[in-house]
Amino acid sequence: MPTVFDVLSSKGTQVHYTTPDQTVLEATQQMNQHKLGALLVMEDGKVTGMFTERDVLQRIVAHQRDANTTPVREVMTTEVACCRPHTTLEEARGVMKNRRIRHLPVIDQDDGLVALVSIGDLNAYEANSQEMTIHLLHQYIYGQG
Repeated sequence: MPTVFDVLSSKGTQVHYTTPDQTVLEATQQMNQHKLGALLVMEDGKVTGMFTERDVLQRIVAHQRDANTTPVREVMTTEVACCRPHTTLEEARGVMKNRRIRHLPVIDQDDGLVALVSIGDLNAYEANSQEMTIHLLHQYIYGQG
């Protein structure tokens, strides 16, 4: 059964993050620059929150707060679900579905950050896997000529 580690093997482990003291404007500019829907919030090497597009809409725009002066810590999501590299894709997808989230930090046994996976990463991995299966079945049925 495929795991989060399998996704990371093809995706890589680069993670973009912000700090709790950065302003919402600075964090959203970073998100726009890298075409991201979320940033991890890191403090002292640990995940302390997640800052997402949804946070901007619900906690900044809807309340007409000033993004230039509001720190990320005041509007970030603080309850962050995480997974491990050995977590199955089925389990990771289930957590995302049940919690209605699109991103999961991947942490090691010491709770250190390894990577970040999104529902898009899981979908892309599954699509690539299905395409490979179709290709192999096609070769089997019609020969390799």
